[in-house]
Amino acid sequence: MRKRNIAVITRLNKQEQQHLKNLVKKSGLSQEAYIRHLINGVVPVESPPVDYYAMMKELHAIGNNLNQLARKAHQLNVIDVEQYDLAVKEFENAITKITEAVILPKPMDK
Repeated sequence: MRKRNIAVITRLNKQEQQHLKNLVKKSGLSQEAYIRHLINGVVPVESPPVDYYAMMKELHAIGNNLNQLARKAHQLNVIDVEQYDLAVKEFENAITKITEAVILPKPMDK
């Protein structure tokens, strides 16, 4: 048996329907889930760009490298400065890529 067994019919005009469809498509949710979010006081955000998950995977790998370097430095009371600087640069580059992909405005298509 379904948890949600109450249907709510809402009538929209073409413009409202199209606007709802656009919002739903951008969010990556189903129409029902989108509306439930709104009812619960949460405004759904647009789903992240396709590259987001690849970038996050890269960030996790870099963070893991930094963690391994920090452990090694702690155990040996020494740090490989070149390797650490390289990892930090990779991390900063990844942050820049993510910022460009997710936050900065994109030029309009002509």
